[in-house]
Amino acid sequence: MNISDKCVVTFHYTLTNSDGEKMDSSAGRDPMKYLHGANNIVPGLEKELGGKSAGDTLKVEVQPEEGYGQVNPQMIQAVPRSAFEGVDDIKPGMQFQAQGPGGEAQHITVKDVSDDEITVDGNHPLAGQVLHFDVTIEDVREASEEELTHGHAQ
Repeated sequence: MNISDKCVVTFHYTLTNSDGEKMDSSAGRDPMKYLHGANNIVPGLEKELGGKSAGDTLKVEVQPEEGYGQVNPQMIQAVPRSAFEGVDDIKPGMQFQAQGPGGEAQHITVKDVSDDEITVDGNHPLAGQVLHFDVTIEDVREASEEELTHGHAQ
């Protein structure tokens, strides 16, 4: 069966950046499973997996526009240290969950720390990066009615 909309795809992957550094991998874990056509994975990878089948291996390069987007400078801002009340030792690289403008959960990364302010970045950590995936497709099957209704693989 070839990958198309309304299929559940199971695959192993290794994600590296442009310097060849491993960013993530399913090695040693269960393979990733997603519902094709439901925007469950980055668009550039989903597009390249279309038409492939179980047993296929491929290398996919995903540009930021089809991955996690470009870095949005408006998502980087300095906030008063008081916004981190109760957290004593704040260091660059730390990640927190904050409330976004619409009340949704937003992940932020600390970029810089001064006496008065903390500079945070609300962009996805992989925003602006070219993503390099090595993929092995393990299985392709038709999605169940329940999976289609919920919009994700079970």
